[in-house]
Amino acid sequence: MIVRKKISLLVVIIAAVTFVACQKENTGSTTNLKVHLTDNPYNATAVNVDIKEVRVNMRDDSSGWTNLATISGIYNLLDFQNGVDTVLAQGNIPTGTLKEIRFVLGSANSIEIGGVTYPLTIPSGSESGLKIKLNKNLNASIDSVLIDFDAALSIMQNGAGDYHLKPVLKIK
Repeated sequence: MIVRKKISLLVVIIAAVTFVACQKENTGSTTNLKVHLTDNPYNATAVNVDIKEVRVNMRDDSSGWTNLATISGIYNLLDFQNGVDTVLAQGNIPTGTLKEIRFVLGSANSIEIGGVTYPLTIPSGSESGLKIKLNKNLNASIDSVLIDFDAALSIMQNGAGDYHLKPVLKIK
């Protein structure tokens, strides 16, 4: 009877130690996340988007934002068609579920059609950014997200001839 109690106690202790060890191992792991940009074909010479910052959120609320190391600049979306993409940002973030990505844009956005360059306005793009909701479980150590910035569906021309970007962003 005493031997059974000792064996039972030993099994409980081993299970508890294993559980605690697994918990510590998971809380410290990180994922090196890369955010890529691509585009579908569009009938224009250039669609330039001024990307200042890429941020990610691992939580369901607004308190979990992390800035990634962003290669800020003006990107011609039409350079990234037919399987071509570019890395916009990269950084180590906690391994888990990626809830949201945000592109913060600058004001140097434009579209070129027929040799004429027009300003491209983006409602709230530089204020709150372009947000993409997702629920992606990240792989441990390294993972990437490919974002298709669909210019053909995103660009609208109003009656006055002004161009507006109402982004259609897809995760691929």
